[in-house]
Amino acid sequence: EGLFRRPSFIQLKPAIEDKTKAGRTTQKMESRRANLLLLAFLVFVIEACCFPFAANGLQTPSLRNVSKTRSLSYLRPTKQPFRTSHAATPTAQSCCDRRDIFLLGSSAVSYRDDAAKDPSRLNNLQSLLVKTMMVTYILSMCVALPITLFPVYLLHRTKLINRVQKEKMSLKVGQFCSRWLMRVFPFARKRVVVDKNDENMVDPQPCIWVCNHISLLDLFFVLALDKQMRGKSRRPIKILYWKGLESNLITRLLCKMCGFIPVNMADNGNGTANEYDPKSFKLMLKSTKSAIEEGFDIGILPEGQPNPTPERGLQPVYPGAFTLAKMSKRPIQMIALYGLHRMWHPDETIGMVCTHRDMAVRVYPKGRVYRSAEEFTATFEAVVGEFGAHGKDLPEEELNMWLDGSMWQTELKRRESVRLDSEDIELVPRNESCTIEARKEVS
Repeated sequence: EGLFRRPSFIQLKPAIEDKTKAGRTTQKMESRRANLLLLAFLVFVIEACCFPFAANGLQTPSLRNVSKTRSLSYLRPTKQPFRTSHAATPTAQSCCDRRDIFLLGSSAVSYRDDAAKDPSRLNNLQSLLVKTMMVTYILSMCVALPITLFPVYLLHRTKLINRVQKEKMSLKVGQFCSRWLMRVFPFARKRVVVDKNDENMVDPQPCIWVCNHISLLDLFFVLALDKQMRGKSRRPIKILYWKGLESNLITRLLCKMCGFIPVNMADNGNGTANEYDPKSFKLMLKSTKSAIEEGFDIGILPEGQPNPTPERGLQPVYPGAFTLAKMSKRPIQMIALYGLHRMWHPDETIGMVCTHRDMAVRVYPKGRVYRSAEEFTATFEAVVGEFGAHGKDLPEEELNMWLDGSMWQTELKRRESVRLDSEDIELVPRNESCTIEARKEVS
C-alpha cells in the first residue's frame, strides 16, 4: 500500500521549489547572456568607429561603392563669366575665419582648437556618438528596406498591382523607413525652410526639381524630409542617378523598386569632369518621358556628382535640367542642401569625420520656365550656391530678383553695354588710322 500511495503536496513541495529555482536560474543566465551580447555589439560598433581606417568612410563590402555616388547632369557646362555667389571666390580672411578650412586644391582638412568661434562644432566624444548613430542608421536602412519592400515585390509579382503602383508604393516605403529611422537615431539636427505661401505646397503642379549635391547622405535626407519640403499632397517623384550605384545591393533594390532613372558615366572620382556615355541618353530620355506621362515629377542634381568643396560654391552646373524642362514644358523649382558634408564628406580621404550635426534644406518658391540654359545655370549658381556654402539666403531683394528673372535681365543689359563699349574702343584706332592714311594721300 505504501508503494502505490499517491504522494501528498507536502512531499511534492520541495521538488516544485527546486524546479522553480532552476527555472529562475536559467532565466537569469539567459538575460545575462543577452546583456553580454548587447554590450559586445555596442563595444564592437564603438571600436569600429574609433578604428583609424574608419576615417576613410564605411569600408564594408555593401557600402564601399556608395562613395562614388553620381547623378545625371548631361551636356557640357555653359561658360559662366558672371557669378554673384560669394562662396565662389572666398577671400583669405573668410577662409581663415572658418573653423574647418578645406585647403584649396587639396583634400586635407585642418581644424582649429578654439571652440569659442564655432560653438556648434562637436568635441571628440560628441563626434564619436554622432558617427555611431549615423553608422547605425545606415545599417538599419540596409536591414529595413529589404524587409519592408518585400511585400510590395510580392504584390507586383502576383499581378495584384501594376508597375506604376509598385513604384509609388516603394517610394512611400523608402520615405517612411528613412523618416522613422532618423527619429530613432537622431544623429542630425534638421532645419527645413519653406515658404508657407507657396501655391505648390497646397496645389502641387508638375515640375522639374533641382538640388545641389554635397554629401553621400543627400538621398536619405531627401527621402526623409520630402513631406516637410513638398507638402502632404506632394506628387510622386523619380530621381536620375548614376548607374554605378547598382553595384550596391541595397541602393540597387531601392532604385529599381522606385523606378528611378539610371544614367551611365565613368567612375572618375568626385571633383573631376563628368564623362557620360552618349548611348545611355536615348534610354534615359525615353524613361523620363514615360515617367512624366505617368504623373511623376523629375528630380535631378545639376552638378552631376558630390561637391567636395561646397563652401567655395557649386561645381560646374550642367544644363540637363533645362533641357528636360523644355522638353516637358514644365517649370523648374530649386532645393538647396547645407551641412551634410560635415557629417559624411564626399572626399574619401576625409570620409565620416563628423564635425557638426546641423543640416538645413531650403525649398525655393516661384518655380518658373527659363528662357535659356545660361539663365538657369546662372540663377542656380547664385541662389543655391549661396545657401549651400553658408546656410543662408541671399539678401531678400536680390533673392527675389533672381527668382523672378529681373536680375538676369539686368545682367544681359550690363553685358550688352560692355560689348558696345568694347566695340567703340576697337573702332577708335581704326578711325585714327584711316585719317592718317587720308592725310598721306592728300599730301
